[in-house]
Amino acid sequence: MSSSTFPRMTIDIDLLAYNVQKISRLCHENGIELVGVTKLSVGNSQIARVIRQNGADKLGDSRLKNIVKFSQEGIAGPYQLVRIPMLSELPMAIKYVDEFLVSMPQVVYEIDTIAREVQRNVEVIYMVDVGDLREGVWFERAVEEIYEVYKNLTFINLKGIGTNVGCYGGVLPTKENVDTLLSIKKELERLLGYELAVSGGSTVTLKMLEEGKLPKGVTQFRIGEGIFLGTDATGDRDIPYLSQDTVILEAEVIEVDQKPSVPVGNIGKDAFGRTPHFENKGMRKRIILAIGEQDVKPDGLKPIEKGLEILHASSDHLIIDTTNSEKTFRVGDVVKFRMNYGCALRAFTSPHVEKVIVNG
Repeated sequence: MSSSTFPRMTIDIDLLAYNVQKISRLCHENGIELVGVTKLSVGNSQIARVIRQNGADKLGDSRLKNIVKFSQEGIAGPYQLVRIPMLSELPMAIKYVDEFLVSMPQVVYEIDTIAREVQRNVEVIYMVDVGDLREGVWFERAVEEIYEVYKNLTFINLKGIGTNVGCYGGVLPTKENVDTLLSIKKELERLLGYELAVSGGSTVTLKMLEEGKLPKGVTQFRIGEGIFLGTDATGDRDIPYLSQDTVILEAEVIEVDQKPSVPVGNIGKDAFGRTPHFENKGMRKRIILAIGEQDVKPDGLKPIEKGLEILHASSDHLIIDTTNSEKTFRVGDVVKFRMNYGCALRAFTSPHVEKVIVNG
């Protein structure tokens, strides 16, 4: 038996570098700057350094403390704060962040004031909501609001505009919503008298770039999921030229048994308030793994071993039907999984999942 601690995640640093290189080449060939988004790794400096050294032009993170850590450990910037900042964190953020995504005039003016006081040049990208209903000024009033903000700035630079799709409303990028953003850019450039950057892409937008369907004018992509997992959750695909084996989850078998497929007794709700449903398949072979909802998002697990069916999870236990598997499982065996983005996010964040970097 292995002496390693389970559950654990292995992060293959060579495959991570490979994914960054492939994505950066695609972006750079099309005149697009790549912001490598590190937030999934919860401030892992080795991972951030590899992303920056293998083609990312900037590092992006949603948590200021991770950016501070990277800076203090000498990892090359520039740094983009990919979540619009809280007013309370601006005094610290100004010291470390080079590029802010913003969506409220009040926040921009506060950045301007603090940056002037400390004499630090930072840039802002004003977010525009083109339909996904997350952050950004609604596109119909974007030109008026952004131009008014620009006129009141005294120190910082309005670098450009940006948008987000997919993360809240599941809205896919299309020529139509990208064109909406680019028309706002064009009108603002007429009013401002200089060219604006457009941060208009994420992992889901890569497909438009691959197919040559992205309208000219987008100058920056913010990519995290594609780098780490080689997948596109919003577009529901494995990206064919990327590796899906960069991050692998491993969990240990703690029980092997054969039990009925339907519980005996009256069915209420489970520990999470859900009402489970069962199909009567008779007696089934089952295993229990020492991992659960506190560590992962069970419906985002993708077993590598064929024939495994994830049945359910409690806080600490994952129950799997192994009847259709050719493998005979024993207590102490290790089961491996790929993960979707939501599952990997929880696993990276869980202090109970060991993180092990391999290769490199």
